[in-house]
Amino acid sequence: MIVDCAEYHEGCRVTKVAIADINEVLKKPNRFVWIGLQEPDEAMLKTIQKEFGLHELAIEDALRAHQRPKIEAYGDTLFIVLRTVQMKGKRVELGETHFFVGHNFIVTVRHGSTISYAEVRARCESTPQLLRRGPAFALYALMDAIVDQYFPVIDTLEDDLTSIEEKIFHEKFRRDTTVKIYKLRRQLLDVKRSVSPLIDICNRLMRFDLKIIDDDTRPYFRDVYDHTIRINEMVDNSRELLSAALEANLSMITISQSEISKKFAGWAALIAVPTMIAGIYGMNFKSMPELQWTWGYPFFLVSTVAICMVLYYRFKRSGWL
Repeated sequence: MIVDCAEYHEGCRVTKVAIADINEVLKKPNRFVWIGLQEPDEAMLKTIQKEFGLHELAIEDALRAHQRPKIEAYGDTLFIVLRTVQMKGKRVELGETHFFVGHNFIVTVRHGSTISYAEVRARCESTPQLLRRGPAFALYALMDAIVDQYFPVIDTLEDDLTSIEEKIFHEKFRRDTTVKIYKLRRQLLDVKRSVSPLIDICNRLMRFDLKIIDDDTRPYFRDVYDHTIRINEMVDNSRELLSAALEANLSMITISQSEISKKFAGWAALIAVPTMIAGIYGMNFKSMPELQWTWGYPFFLVSTVAICMVLYYRFKRSGWL
């Protein structure tokens, strides 16, 4: 459950810290603790709560997971929930990361995600002049990594959308195209629900009422905010294009059905001519002068074929056949 737990001084990693020794580290000046947890149980979270004095409602949310992205302040501690996204095959996989941020600590709790933050931690440790800003900068680095994970996901979904558009306009109607549209629409909706609240979270972090975020670190969250706006616009554009693709697909289906109906009507008209003539001369009337005519049979046979050929030519020319 404990991925990493380390003590930092002036932006430099000092040593790993046991959970039981956290109180002693927090008493030291210019120190902060960075703890990474993955799928912790209730006992572990209760221990973390005791060490850092976290609010029980935030601990309850971190234990249950499945939370909407949000930011809440409990005294001098921030509780932030973010959704992580990544592609698993052709499916969007969602996860959650919860943050507890104080003046001298940051705790990350991961749920349902295979994304590791070891690379983010290593990158922060390689720039001690920035990490010396404290937990606020570590929070920025983690949020920036999470938001950047959205870009390749959106690119993949846009490629799927392009493929669907090509199938709609260059291939015959297939039922699975409609199914793919609805699946892609659902995935975009999941991404939209994950990224939209990030705008409010970043806005809150850029305000001056949060003392945990100092003036030097606040501009970094503006960068995260800009990325979030871009992602949100990309998702909205993709959803609009997908709605247009769905309408175009339904229109193509209607046109295809209309073409089939016209062909049926054209062939029905061709069949109606010999059927009508055969029906007339199939009646048992005694007085039918044509029956006594020597050229009667060849005349009506040739007339039937000629009329059918004229109709076929007209229907073919108008696109009904």
